[in-house]
Amino acid sequence: MLGGPAGISTISPIIRRSGSRPVFAELGDEDFSPSAVEMKAAGLPISPAIMPSPVLLWRFKVVLFFIWAFSCCKISWDSVMRMSADLRDLFLYEAFLYFNPLLLTTMMVWLWGVNLWVFDQSTVNYAKMFDLDQNHLTHKEIWKSATWMTIIVPTSMTSYLYLYSHGEVSLAASQPVLLYAAATLILIFPFDIFFYHLATTC
Repeated sequence: MLGGPAGISTISPIIRRSGSRPVFAELGDEDFSPSAVEMKAAGLPISPAIMPSPVLLWRFKVVLFFIWAFSCCKISWDSVMRMSADLRDLFLYEAFLYFNPLLLTTMMVWLWGVNLWVFDQSTVNYAKMFDLDQNHLTHKEIWKSATWMTIIVPTSMTSYLYLYSHGEVSLAASQPVLLYAAATLILIFPFDIFFYHLATTC
């Protein structure tokens, strides 16, 4: 034990005899050289990410929009029909008074996008005519903002009608206040939302 040199095991996967192949290569007859590994990795099929079709996504958004519109109309109609005839006129006048300015603003933003779309279709270089920067808003970006306004304003109005008709007068009165406060905060918000970076560079 102590006199002779200790025997070195040749079964180790790291140590091998001179002129022989590694033991771990003999076990599976596999070539683990870097070039072989790279070739095998390159030959593996890479499964692409599953992305929904743009047409399917657009149809899904349209269906959701119609469901939202039907829900708002149904809730608003039921809320108005719950009231007496005398209270109904005063109630509708107040709702019109509170939400009419934002509804008109929403319509103005939609028409602004239509205006830019007509300019774009008729190849009118309105950016050069009005001396705009190249980073100006396009009609698609304006329509995106108008879509959000179209969803938020009628939803707030529907909440106002529902809460008022069910006796929650204080909560109903807070709806237009919250809506105007949110609109004011968005206009003065100093962070990059609603294309703020384009508005500051134009």
